[in-house]
Amino acid sequence: MLSFPITSVYIIAELSANHNQNLDVALRTIRAAADAGADAIKIQTYTPDTITIDCDNEYFRLNHGTIWDGQTLYNLYQQAYTPWEWHEALFAEAKKSGLDCFSTPFDFSAVDFLEQFNPPAYKIASFEIFDIPLIEKAAKLGKPMIISTGLATEEDIYDAINACHRGNNHQIALLKCTSSYPAPVEKANLLTIPDMKQRFGCEVGLSDHTLGITSPVVSVALGAKIIEKHFILDKSIGGPDAAFSLDKDEFSLMVKHVREAEKSLGNVNYELDEKAKASKQLGRSLFVVKDIKMGETLTPENIRSIRPGYGISPKYYFDVLGKKANKELKRGTPLRWEDVV
Repeated sequence: MLSFPITSVYIIAELSANHNQNLDVALRTIRAAADAGADAIKIQTYTPDTITIDCDNEYFRLNHGTIWDGQTLYNLYQQAYTPWEWHEALFAEAKKSGLDCFSTPFDFSAVDFLEQFNPPAYKIASFEIFDIPLIEKAAKLGKPMIISTGLATEEDIYDAINACHRGNNHQIALLKCTSSYPAPVEKANLLTIPDMKQRFGCEVGLSDHTLGITSPVVSVALGAKIIEKHFILDKSIGGPDAAFSLDKDEFSLMVKHVREAEKSLGNVNYELDEKAKASKQLGRSLFVVKDIKMGETLTPENIRSIRPGYGISPKYYFDVLGKKANKELKRGTPLRWEDVV
C-alpha cells in the first residue's frame, strides 16, 4: 500500500488503453503485471464525452506530430477509454493479485465514481495539471496525490501543490514526465528529479514514456520513489499506447534493475565492514625488499610500498626514510614501527 514517506520505490504498471476494449485482456494484463513485479496497476477513468466533445473541426483533430495524428480527440478516446462498468472487476482482480489499484480521473464525475472503490491514491495526468478544481476535489478526499508534470511550468506545479494544500492534503508526489509518445531519451532531463524534490518539498518520481528501461533505472539513482510505465500484455495486440509500452518480460527486467539500483544506493557510510577490513590486508604497505643489517639506514633501495598491507602505511614512507634499523630485517618482512629508530 502506498504510504508517505515512501521508503521503497513504488512501481506502477499503467494499463491505459492496452486492453483494446476487451475485459479479458484487461484482467489478464493485471495478473501479468503482478507476475512482473509491479506494486500497483493504474487505470484511467473517463469516457469520450467526459473528456472532450464529438467535434471534427480543426480544434479537435490531432495534428501535433503525435502517433495519433489524423484522428479526432473523440475518436481516439473512444478507442482508448476503459469502460466504467469494468471498474469493479478490475479493482477486484488487482486485489486478488496483490496489487494496489487506482485511477486517473478526468472530471468531477470520475472522482465521485471512483470513491466507491476506496482507491489508495489519485493520479492527476500531465494534461490535467491545469484543472485546479479537479485537483482540489480529489485532494479533499485525503488520499495521496500523484501528479505528472509533463506540461507544467514551475508556476503550474506550485498551483497544483497549493490546490492540494487547500484540501488539507500534504501527501503529494510529483512525477517528472516528458509528454511525448514515445519520448526521446535525450528529452528525459532526469536531473530535474532531485531539483524537484528540493524545490517543491515533495516526494518525486518518474512517469516514463521513453522506449526501454534506462530512464527508470537512472531515475532511481537520482531520487525517484515512484516509477510509472505503460504495461501491455502483448505488443502484437496493438492499440493506441502499444508503441511505448513494456510487455511482461521487459517490465520484469525493469523491475529487476530498479530494485538492484535501489539496493545499490544503500546509506551514506564511510565505515569499513568486516569483509572490507579483511580485504584491506591486500592493500599496500611498507616492506623490506632487501636484507637490512642492524643499524643500516632505510633507503628507497631496501624498503618499498608494495602489496600486501601488513606493514607501516605508505603514507609514512618519507617519515621512515633515513631512519635506522634497530635489528636485522629480512627481505619480504613487513616494516613495523618497532623496527626503526
